[in-house]
Amino acid sequence: MLIDNISIAIVGGGPAGLTLARLLQLKNANVKVFERDFNKEARVQGSPLDMHEDSGLAALRKADLLEEFKKTFRPGADKTLIMNEQAEILFSDHDTKPEDDFGAEHFRPEIDRGPLRNMLLESLHPDTVVWDSHFISMEPQNEGWMLHFKNGTFAYADLVIASDGAHSKIRPYLTDIKPVYSGVIMLEGMVSKEYAPTINALINGGKIMAFGNSKNILMGQKGNGDLGFYASFKADENWAANFSLNFSDNTAVFQWFKTEYPEWNEIWYELFENATTPFIPRPIYAMPLDQNWESKSNLTLMGDAAHVMPPFAGEGANMAMLDALELSEHLTDDRYSTLQEAISHYEVNMRKRAAAATKESLDNGEQMHSATALTTMLEFFNGHIR
Repeated sequence: MLIDNISIAIVGGGPAGLTLARLLQLKNANVKVFERDFNKEARVQGSPLDMHEDSGLAALRKADLLEEFKKTFRPGADKTLIMNEQAEILFSDHDTKPEDDFGAEHFRPEIDRGPLRNMLLESLHPDTVVWDSHFISMEPQNEGWMLHFKNGTFAYADLVIASDGAHSKIRPYLTDIKPVYSGVIMLEGMVSKEYAPTINALINGGKIMAFGNSKNILMGQKGNGDLGFYASFKADENWAANFSLNFSDNTAVFQWFKTEYPEWNEIWYELFENATTPFIPRPIYAMPLDQNWESKSNLTLMGDAAHVMPPFAGEGANMAMLDALELSEHLTDDRYSTLQEAISHYEVNMRKRAAAATKESLDNGEQMHSATALTTMLEFFNGHIR
């Protein structure tokens, strides 16, 4: 195989990077994952992920981890309430959605990021992940690259695969195309369930999507009961810097919410009054749909480093894990005579399907922040109910 007798460095230990490492190790590849976190407990993992049949689940199935996933996912976490700004429930599938429906067209089982990461980590050979490896730079050496990390260490790899997220430091070594602001800000917060009893009773382990006045509140419940939520709205890209809001001050953020979401019911106040972590403003970006670059034999991209997209179709992590599946297959396919040929075929297909997913995400984002968002989302969900 093309990967015989070469060293492979995956930079970034998120779901995509770890999935790729697992898939390559099943083919006996010499692979290391360089992750900036000090260890696997270094930070709280983000919001839960929903896995799709033809992407995320397909990658886990190929990695021989589907049965382990079935032990780890959260049955019922994909159940959804659609509400208006007055917290009136206009759609619910809590009583109709099966908790375990693997193989069904619209089944999207949810898993917390922490358990998913742990499952992938435990599937790898010991010492595959090199922790505390914050990538700084690299330069060509021999046929590959010499990588340098913030802690002063360095490593050589014949092939580097960038899986280091939306702000990838490796992407510029391949292309100067940069992501474009989508027009949406998502203000992220977290609250313990005991501090939001009314909403905790409503969400019941699932999700809430509330729409009103071209603004949203989107939220999901983690396995430990914490409620992760986002106030999502159209704003200038530099909104956070220009607004000078102290995002660690619940009182200040709560006052902002009452001012900017004046029509919204007081039921939502318990989220903003009682947040248990600082709020984080997240401008939402997307790669240009027509991005292109010349393929290299010793470097490629995957996940957000390749095609960051808005979260409004639930495709980001799934496309990233599909990248892992397809890249592993291309690198181990005897039909290709060189690494550059294999990588080129992977990148052409990856960019095409990522562009389609990005367009869907952007279109959904526009609809979800429009004056008719509630009607549009009700029509969408009612069309998918079984």
